[in-house]
Amino acid sequence: MSQSTVSLRREGAVAFVTLSNAGRLNAMTRAMWRELRAVFDGIGQPDGAGLRCVVVSGEAGAFCAGGDISEYPSFRFDEASLREFHENEVWAALQAMLDCPLPVVAQIEGACMGAGIEIASCCDIRLAGASAKFGAPIARLGFPMAPREAALVQGAIGDVLARDMLLAAGAHGAQRLYDAGFLLHVLPDSEVAAAAQAHASRIAALAPQTAKLHKRTFAMLKAGAQSTQDLLATAYGYADSAEHREGIAAFLAKRTPNF
Repeated sequence: MSQSTVSLRREGAVAFVTLSNAGRLNAMTRAMWRELRAVFDGIGQPDGAGLRCVVVSGEAGAFCAGGDISEYPSFRFDEASLREFHENEVWAALQAMLDCPLPVVAQIEGACMGAGIEIASCCDIRLAGASAKFGAPIARLGFPMAPREAALVQGAIGDVLARDMLLAAGAHGAQRLYDAGFLLHVLPDSEVAAAAQAHASRIAALAPQTAKLHKRTFAMLKAGAQSTQDLLATAYGYADSAEHREGIAAFLAKRTPNF
């Protein structure tokens, strides 16, 4: 069984949050979602005093390839447990990132798929390597992106790309995401880590209160977007559907799903 974790280290005024799931391109386990929430909750507390910026990255040349599908049969086919996962684990972690009072920089290398693009969408500034790939091909697995997660991604990458990723399992390169306004820079792969650290250091050298006030302003502006609350009552009714079960089973059996 692979080791998976979300780790935090501090270098001066910059916090480095690293996603790690060895051998699985840092796919998010349930434990990792809980750890991600705890890390960002901690950054906003007094223990995080003196921090001025956060860099989020993945280990070993990948950002995050999505969710760890090996866990899915244990909880996804029951509506209550599925709701618990998305609303109290995934969304709680993403909300903790969105609520972070500090600027958050995404250092994106390699795969940035599904959960990865959701996590990246919570960051304020995104830099990526030229070979990075972006998408959310869960249509192949027989389930939709949860409503609040879909709204988050759509707002960050734009309607056209969001629809292609979710309806056609489209995957796109870094240049396309740069053209869509999702990425600040596309860099040679070997330069991404240094560029992210340099950008964070630049932010850390600026007025921290100003950064926090800007973050508050951005959050207030975004709060005016149409709510997805009305979708939540029925959002997870597909939990026990044949299509959902077939998608997960086919992936785990390494065969083409029969929808």
